[in-house]
Amino acid sequence: MADELSHVQLTHRQIRVLAHPLRIQLLGRLRGEGPKTATQLAEILDTNTGATSYHLRQLAEVGLVAEEDRSGGGRQRWWRAVHEMSSWSRTGYDDDPDARAAVVWLETFQVNRFVEQAEAWQRAVSTERQEWRDAGGLSDYMLKLDPTQVRALMDEIEAVVERHARHEPGPGAKPVSLYLAALPKPATPVEEGSR
Repeated sequence: MADELSHVQLTHRQIRVLAHPLRIQLLGRLRGEGPKTATQLAEILDTNTGATSYHLRQLAEVGLVAEEDRSGGGRQRWWRAVHEMSSWSRTGYDDDPDARAAVVWLETFQVNRFVEQAEAWQRAVSTERQEWRDAGGLSDYMLKLDPTQVRALMDEIEAVVERHARHEPGPGAKPVSLYLAALPKPATPVEEGSR
């Protein structure tokens, strides 16, 4: 693997295109599992090949996925993720209401996905070997930091994660989802429905 994970800072257009339930899943599968055909992805995601093909083309138009040349592939088109990770800055979309809405959608999707994975872990944890039961888990911390300190903390943690992502998997390795969130408490409570 390269010294650094390949990374994209999402443009306005990219973030708007990515904010779609099937597209984000397609990109996630390609990043996590490597190149696949639309047919393979349709089977994995329990949808139809026409839908996966259409949405893969949408992702390709904004440079998030690309066709991969495969000799002897026949008519099958293979797709791969162009980058290993995406990021965005909320304030980078202040002038684009649709991109701001896409940020909210993507972050909400991430939170919901985290809840699904945490619940799945809780249901399955008793069947895991002891080393996995002891390795996996959840933590929360309450810190009092200013914005510069929060950014520095996040940068340090992301550097550690990138270093570990470059390691060769050891014996018995399996995919591990790591979620990271720094959520400052709002200065005033947000009323339901006031967004």
